Amino acid sequence: MKFGTSGLRGLATDLLGPQTAAYAIAFAERLSGTRTARPGDQVFIGRDLRESSVAISAMCAEVLSGTGLDIIDCGELPTPALAGFAWSNKAAALMVTGSHIPADRNGIKFFLPGAEIDKADEAAMTAMVETAGPAAKPSHGAGAVVRREADALAWYRDRGRAMAAEGALSGMKIGVYEHSSVARNFLIDLLESIGAEIVSLGRTSRFVAIDTEAVPPQTIETFAAWTKEHALDAIVSTDGDGDRPLIADETGAQLRGDVIGLVTARMVGADIVVTPVTSNSGINSGIGFEVLRTKVGSPFVLDAMEKAAGRKADKTVVGFEANGGFMLGSSFDHGGMKGTALPTRDAMLPILAVLQSARREKIALSALVGRWALPVSASDRLESFPVERSQALMARLSAQDDALKQFLSPLGAIVSVDRTDGLRATLSSGEIVHLRPSGNAPEMRCYTEGATPARAQALMAEALECVRRWRQ
Repeated sequence: MKFGTSGLRGLATDLLGPQTAAYAIAFAERLSGTRTARPGDQVFIGRDLRESSVAISAMCAEVLSGTGLDIIDCGELPTPALAGFAWSNKAAALMVTGSHIPADRNGIKFFLPGAEIDKADEAAMTAMVETAGPAAKPSHGAGAVVRREADALAWYRDRGRAMAAEGALSGMKIGVYEHSSVARNFLIDLLESIGAEIVSLGRTSRFVAIDTEAVPPQTIETFAAWTKEHALDAIVSTDGDGDRPLIADETGAQLRGDVIGLVTARMVGADIVVTPVTSNSGINSGIGFEVLRTKVGSPFVLDAMEKAAGRKADKTVVGFEANGGFMLGSSFDHGGMKGTALPTRDAMLPILAVLQSARREKIALSALVGRWALPVSASDRLESFPVERSQALMARLSAQDDALKQFLSPLGAIVSVDRTDGLRATLSSGEIVHLRPSGNAPEMRCYTEGATPARAQALMAEALECVRRWRQ
């Protein structure tokens, strides 16, 4: 178990063990800044639809109530719904979710009152756990445990409806790819409430890990078949915990997460955009707003957003990632859309922004995203790639420039390398190959940019093959 790019992650069997109790207590201690939490403080708890999430959330609730905290059990709901509802009550939150990682794994996302925990919080909590050990016990008497699931979802639904005009999606026929997303019922209800005709697709009882940066080709082929069969204007979905959007156009082609972020930023009238180095290089300060780049992970994006807002308090500051998750640093009222700040990754705002933008302009989604002359990007991953091996590879390639040049020589000559997060090489052709170990799972990720979809995919396949062939 360890903190990744967003939250604590590990095997589900480990998260069902005593170390989770130690992290829950460390969170309570971090909330108060003392060795014990203050009795009567509230923590809102939610979970996704993974089989292990029920038991893990119950364990966290028991442990935290044992420290004197009052626990508000919000049940199964999207992560941004839990965080936003807790913050509206000036409370902390804990979400049990592994997001997009495989079903045998799980995780916990922690939220202070008003903000996600940052890297300093993660380090402090880890140090507490290492000091106390996995056998840490609750410190004093029990707090209350109550359920407010309907209230949390109602808050999130009201927020979503406020970001759309009445009947905003009338005339649109939208497929909702349900799979095992905790947001599936909510998404259908929200889109129907603003006029869309919904076709439900692909609901599953078993957990399906959907990574919006690495959607399998067979899933895209299924999307293409669904759009043709049902004459759909779009297909929408989210990852497991509902904080990353998945959107496909009228042909079933996936809209890249960073392009979704670009459309959304323009819809909310953003002045400053913060996005990781993995987002499309064509998203720059020359297309209507100031762009700041960070390492991958919402904590880094949110930290840069907060600093940017401090410099320019009168500006609308937003953040988004290549996975499509959108973070709203301030309230906005622009072009008929308005919404309150939600400084955590969200899928509903970008879904609403893209669909409404296409509907208002009376154009297809493919035309909407085709207006920017952005490089074509692709991304994928090598799964079950041991962390130790990825670290050894990065160390080897970072030791000297010649090592990386030789490693990627089958793809072309390297002219520059960005080391912000992983190794992002620009080739003499202007193409980009970016290798980066996942912060959440034993995976090696690859991001590429090329002149055509076929070229971007070919670069990615070649780069991952170089990684696959590498031997220590």
